[in-house]
Amino acid sequence: MSDHQSPCPAIGQGPVCPSPKQATVHEQLFVDTFKSSLTECRSSGGESRAIKTNQDLLPETPWTHIFYNDFWGTLLTHSGSHKSYRPLCTLSFRLNHAIGGLNPWSYHLVNVLLHAAVTGLFTNFSKILLGDGYWTFMAGLMFASHPIHTEAVAGIVGRADVGASFFFLLSLLCYMKHCSTRGSSARTWGWFLGTGMCAGCSMLWKEQGVTVLAVSAVYDVFVFHRLKMKQILPTIYKGKNLSLFLSISLLTFWGTSLLGARLYWMGNKPPSFSNSDNPAADSDSLLARTLTFFYLPTKNLWLLLCPDTLSFDWSMDAVPLLKTISDWRNLHTVAFYTGLLLLAYYGLKSPSIERECNGKFVTNGKQNANGHSCHSEVEYGNSEIKPSFASKVENGIRNNASQRTQLPSTENIVVLSLSLLIIPFVPATNLFFYVGFVIAERVLYIPSMGFCLLITVGARALYVKVQKRFLKSLIFYATAALIVFYGLKTAVRNGDWQNEEMLYRSGIKVNPAKAWGNLGNVLKSQSKISEAESAYRNALYYRSNMADMLYNLGLLLQENSRFAEALHYYKLAIGSRPTLASAYLNTGIILMNQGKTEEARRTFLKCSEIPDENLKDPHAHKSSVTSCLYNLGKLYHEQGHYEDALSVYKEAIQKMPRQFAPQSLYNMMGEAYMRLSMLPEAEHWYMESLRSKTDHIPAHLTYGKLLALTGRKSEAEKFFLKAIELDPTKGNCYMHYGQFLLEEARLIEAAEMAKKAAELDSTEFDVVFNAAHMLRQASLNEAAEKYYDLAARLRPNYPAALMNLGAILHLNGRLQKAEANYLRALQLKPDDIITQSNLRKLWNIMEKQGLKTSKT
Repeated sequence: MSDHQSPCPAIGQGPVCPSPKQATVHEQLFVDTFKSSLTECRSSGGESRAIKTNQDLLPETPWTHIFYNDFWGTLLTHSGSHKSYRPLCTLSFRLNHAIGGLNPWSYHLVNVLLHAAVTGLFTNFSKILLGDGYWTFMAGLMFASHPIHTEAVAGIVGRADVGASFFFLLSLLCYMKHCSTRGSSARTWGWFLGTGMCAGCSMLWKEQGVTVLAVSAVYDVFVFHRLKMKQILPTIYKGKNLSLFLSISLLTFWGTSLLGARLYWMGNKPPSFSNSDNPAADSDSLLARTLTFFYLPTKNLWLLLCPDTLSFDWSMDAVPLLKTISDWRNLHTVAFYTGLLLLAYYGLKSPSIERECNGKFVTNGKQNANGHSCHSEVEYGNSEIKPSFASKVENGIRNNASQRTQLPSTENIVVLSLSLLIIPFVPATNLFFYVGFVIAERVLYIPSMGFCLLITVGARALYVKVQKRFLKSLIFYATAALIVFYGLKTAVRNGDWQNEEMLYRSGIKVNPAKAWGNLGNVLKSQSKISEAESAYRNALYYRSNMADMLYNLGLLLQENSRFAEALHYYKLAIGSRPTLASAYLNTGIILMNQGKTEEARRTFLKCSEIPDENLKDPHAHKSSVTSCLYNLGKLYHEQGHYEDALSVYKEAIQKMPRQFAPQSLYNMMGEAYMRLSMLPEAEHWYMESLRSKTDHIPAHLTYGKLLALTGRKSEAEKFFLKAIELDPTKGNCYMHYGQFLLEEARLIEAAEMAKKAAELDSTEFDVVFNAAHMLRQASLNEAAEKYYDLAARLRPNYPAALMNLGAILHLNGRLQKAEANYLRALQLKPDDIITQSNLRKLWNIMEKQGLKTSKT
């Protein structure tokens, strides 16, 4: 409402009662709380950006967009893109969305089924290495129940890791088949083609999937051909095994091609991350970076071995930097790499009796058959070793001579296990490029295969080596107990993932800043306002410069009418992150509502000029910028600068992202054209608003007004009634319908609508004020006085409200009260001609009645 003082004709000596202008039907865009979700952290924001707000999942978005955007729906070549190119995972989300919308049940079902499929493939893979016995079953069971998988399976976006693992294993199994048929069947190259295709699919589920090609090469060299390190170069140099050389060369070529294509497709630029994503990468100290990056794999291995403390997020200060040599955690690093080197030495340098025969190596006096060596009886145990009650067959493997001659040795399996553990983890080590996380449990999904295999083969080796039945049973049951422990921990951890509140509470001891912040969002959604405020303040206690938390706290305070405090926190949020457009937006809204229009205008303009380069979520930024322009246009509109408003609205339409709901913007475009008497243009934009959202109530009301203005009265009434039908609890709808009835001289009906409107929206000044006016027009002056009085109490310093209350009191004969309101209105607006005129008329009446006036 820009002005409520359009004069109505005076009758005799009665007061002039200014008629309010019809209220502009506009909506104030208000940015809701966004979840604080930094790169590679599991917060509710992960599902939010990848699924809830990802436009690539919607049927109206061409499915081909999936192959040009990152995992979060941002164009890969955009400077702020995360560069996580996982189109097959996004495509699976789109299929989920097409079948069940945003119902989480179907998404979780797919994750669980994928995990079951991966477990089956891993068990089959273990069977090839360990044979058909207890140890294979135990390896599969350990993988199925490991707690480190909870995040990948229970968290919907963890599907990327599970899906990548599925094709990772398919690719590896295809390559193993290629090795076993190489030189004996033409189908061997079909298996190799399957290896390449599955490796590509694995990479398109998640980037680390491409590492399966390196693991395949390790299998071929160290397991299938049983080469030692010192034998590799002579084998290549002398050309003893051209088929091996060809296979490895093709693996290298395909892997290089996939990586090159991946780099080209993402614009040949690495992603950029904030300090909180990976603090070590941002450290100025080379020593701190080096020590921390060497330590992190140690911490990851400990999570695999003893997953006692797990968290949805390990960013920020969850793992403090190692800044000095004296940090005791360096001992863990030394122990880890020492153990790793010893295992590698055991697998690659173990002594054996070897000689060369016809270009092939003979081990322990037995020639290599199809690349697999024939193992000695000592290696797997022999018939002289009595089976224990824990295993009725030798070493957990059925006593089958042909099978024993085909199984790899323990040393071979150790090498392959280490490659499965290490190689898929290499992209997360910051060795080649910085990553956007400190630790991410789901990244360990593929490496855990190597861990489970390593633990199982180690337990089996001990089981074979010891002679006493008691020790054999102890080893077997200790391994079984470890699996049971993992299963119990997984069950407990799944309880944490049942809902967001439990998940975030479980992460407080690891990452209190992020956990408290996200918990605040959850508590706020549950209307636990005081608890949410405490949670936000706890988050800021641990990390005071978190722009997201400063903004969310400001929003909470704004929604609870604590505007001064809200402005303070918005200012701090902007200081921490000057590109946070949503903070500018809500700052401008508060200033506009406080009547500080010039400050609000400058704030909106500054927001509209912020570019989206290097921003993590450019879609959300563009939405906030569009909202700022919308509110700036609304500000101009309320000031009567309709052409300026139109110019700003047009700019908003140009900058509007795909996911932005445009109905309010289109409706205000129509309103501006309406004020400029450009009725065809106004009608066009009203119709656009209704097309974009068919149940948009404000567009029904504004279009109804236009139809009434152009003489289409029956159509207009239908739109007003439709608006009421859409939301019978909205007083604004009754108010506009009442104004229509008033113009049609249907005064009694108009009065009824006015009362209904004022009853429903008794705290909305425009509704109450217009209701009072309609009641006065219907000559229901007593009822009009009631609502003029309420309007004046809603805006006690608004001259028009006080003057209109004075006028109705004047008409109702309450002269002294009328005088008091006239005088108060003139204090606020001394040059108001209508109020001055009414006051003079009032004094004349009071003097005739012998009443004392203030002028005397």
